[in-house]
Amino acid sequence: MEPSRPAVVAEGLRKSYGTTQVLDGLDLVVPRGTVCGLLGPNGAGKTTTVGILSTLLSPDRGRAEVAGFDVVRQAARVRYRIGLVGQNAALDEVLSGRQNLVMFGRLHHLSPAAARRRADELLERFRLTDAGGKPVKDCSGGTRRRLDLAASMVLAPPVLFLDEPTTGLDPRSRNEVWDAVRALVDGGTTVLLTTQYLEEADQLADSISVIDTGKVVAEGTPEQLKSRIGGDRIDVVARRADELGRAAAAVARVGGAEPVVNEDTRRISVRVRDRATALADIVRALDSAGVAAEDIALRRPTLDEVFLHLTGAGRPPRTGADAGREPEPEVVKA
Repeated sequence: MEPSRPAVVAEGLRKSYGTTQVLDGLDLVVPRGTVCGLLGPNGAGKTTTVGILSTLLSPDRGRAEVAGFDVVRQAARVRYRIGLVGQNAALDEVLSGRQNLVMFGRLHHLSPAAARRRADELLERFRLTDAGGKPVKDCSGGTRRRLDLAASMVLAPPVLFLDEPTTGLDPRSRNEVWDAVRALVDGGTTVLLTTQYLEEADQLADSISVIDTGKVVAEGTPEQLKSRIGGDRIDVVARRADELGRAAAAVARVGGAEPVVNEDTRRISVRVRDRATALADIVRALDSAGVAAEDIALRRPTLDEVFLHLTGAGRPPRTGADAGREPEPEVVKA
């Protein structure tokens, strides 16, 4: 792959299942050595996109290249250059971690000796030496996912697809997987990540593409996307309900915009441009108005807010195992 060439390019991808159109002209570019987060409501086409880019699905229209090769015309070459970690673990529960990695090495046509050497290298690289001798069924969820990542890297592919890799993991296990992904990117691997955890995209992604109704509706760095919905926000919680009106008036004078007031929580929120100056001015304004604040906080926009702003507040991320699931794909036979 040429050094200046993007690792992943998709142009005008379209895909339908029966009368349901899942992708409707999707465009995507992922530079080499970066993490691209693919976000969108359930059913927006994220998994279908990964299926096409990993050659498991064939697009109805459009084209895509991965590692410099066409995913349809040169599918075999693409498969040799990618790793894929799906939503379900691809490990044998009875075999040990090391036995699984050796098995994957043999499936990739490594000699027995080379497969054993590669397994030992991967166990050390992913800090899995303790899990090497244990059956997978006795390993924690985070360890299993790291073993999954290790198995996908048997041939050290330049491009790795991660389809919701930390779903169902506890925070500690999720951090373990994040550390493993960061280590891969530091080594030059390009990662395309789909996730239902917006914090995960914020932590890992160099760039984010938000897809909705089968096409990219926004893209940029996490900070660029956050800036699209306005600047920082100051939240004030009045100590007493009968002071809420005076507090809101004081905040409005300083903020220069109409604040949002929640009477149930006694919270007043206003967007500001110069956060440091506005925070000090609001504290002084409340003091002058004789209003006691229970809490004053400055916060940045979150990816959650960006997501809901771009895709509609009525369709948040997954809320159930089957909510908004894409139609079952027809897998292309090798």
